[in-house]
Amino acid sequence: MVKVLLRGQGRGDAVEWPKNGDGCRWDSQPEHPSAMFVRLQGVGHVRVHQHRPVRGRVKTIGVKREGDRWYVVLACDDVPAEPRPATGAVVGLDMGVACLVTTSGGVHVANPRHLAATADRLAEAQRDLARGRRGSTRRRKKAERVAALHGKVRRQRIDYAHKAALTLVRAYDVIVHEDLRIANMTRSASGTIEAPGRNAAQKSGLNRSILDAGWGVFLTVLAYKAESAGRELIAVNPAGTSRTCARCGHCAKDNRLTQAEFVCTACGHAAHADVNATTNILRAGLALRRAAEAA
Repeated sequence: MVKVLLRGQGRGDAVEWPKNGDGCRWDSQPEHPSAMFVRLQGVGHVRVHQHRPVRGRVKTIGVKREGDRWYVVLACDDVPAEPRPATGAVVGLDMGVACLVTTSGGVHVANPRHLAATADRLAEAQRDLARGRRGSTRRRKKAERVAALHGKVRRQRIDYAHKAALTLVRAYDVIVHEDLRIANMTRSASGTIEAPGRNAAQKSGLNRSILDAGWGVFLTVLAYKAESAGRELIAVNPAGTSRTCARCGHCAKDNRLTQAEFVCTACGHAAHADVNATTNILRAGLALRRAAEAA
């Protein structure tokens, strides 16, 4: 059985075999001394560049095309864990746009804004593409240029997420983060003709910044790195964490004066707004952990 994803011309191609050995076989020439091959039904043996060793047992094999590049994607069972030595440290994380991550220790992980850095070239390439004649060879090349720019941004974002997540997993035994509903947070505010939304332009810019930061990519990478390293990852409800004083517990909208400044209207506690939020996030996560252990 072969799973094929059919899309329009120029929008990428992918095929997936749900079982290794049924229409597709990984390491089809194990006797070869230096190269790795995958055998595809109807194509034959294809040499692949294996950038890292395969761990566990290969379960499914997929082949996808991105621009002019082809990739083999493997899903494996029985992958051995690689637990890291215990550090005894815990941390709370606050996701943001100004900084990708702020830790409860006051460390700010920069947001590189990969899409914003490529925005001018991407806009120029998209305008050039819009002027092309459909079906022409030139337009196809222009489309490939746009796809290449998007692909570069995606790879940069994933690479940065891997590095940032690895740093956290190496340093902390317990990591607490916000349980974010990113799809809801980036929903359009334009509304309908009958009920138009408010501040649609500002909301559109915020949505673009959130998606450029790559919260979803980072949290996904952090989750499987933490599992592989034997770390504990806890997601907590983010409601009220940015408005609640970490010292006295007073919750009010007026506590947060600006994006970065937090001053409690009850006790006067002043701190960086994101650091204050991470303290609340960490406290909530540890409370959930204690409740689970008691149960």
